[in-house]
Amino acid sequence: MQQFLIGLVLFFGLHSISIVALPLRDKLNAMSAIVWQSAYGILSVVGIVLIARGYADLRLEPVILYVSPNWLRYFSAILLLPVFAFFFAPYFPGRIKTALKHPQLVAVKLWALAHLLVNGTLADVLLFGTFLIWAVVDRISMKKRESRSIPGAPESGVNDIILVVIGLGVYVGMVFWFHGFLFGVEPFV
Repeated sequence: MQQFLIGLVLFFGLHSISIVALPLRDKLNAMSAIVWQSAYGILSVVGIVLIARGYADLRLEPVILYVSPNWLRYFSAILLLPVFAFFFAPYFPGRIKTALKHPQLVAVKLWALAHLLVNGTLADVLLFGTFLIWAVVDRISMKKRESRSIPGAPESGVNDIILVVIGLGVYVGMVFWFHGFLFGVEPFV
């Protein structure tokens, strides 16, 4: 549990700097963008590794908080359909990005909510609940912050088609192959 919690604090602490200490983030980035971005990336990966290892350990002796009805798996699967398209939307600006304003945060919220609906262990609630709360808080804080530009394709209506194709392709790959391989859970078995 300890490495899981340390991983959550490290990962979300870093990802919350813009929320709680934007001037510090801007100062660190201005001093040396390459050093700041490298440190941010490396520490984020360390946080993810600690989260993954801690989560795996916690799954060995799960503390069950609730059990969802089986039909929620299908509702969750439908809720997850747009997640990958939304996640990649900032890099392919079009109508989807314009309509959602912050599509990656929408993707994280849908992903976390869908997983909370069907996973009721303490580890699941801590993991997915933390992602959901962070995404909500970050979205609220975005209303008070100036948006940073994200490098990507030029804005185009074709980008929405690209996003739908990529999003559905990654979704199918995740559901039928990668989810079981990466996380040991087959969504539809």
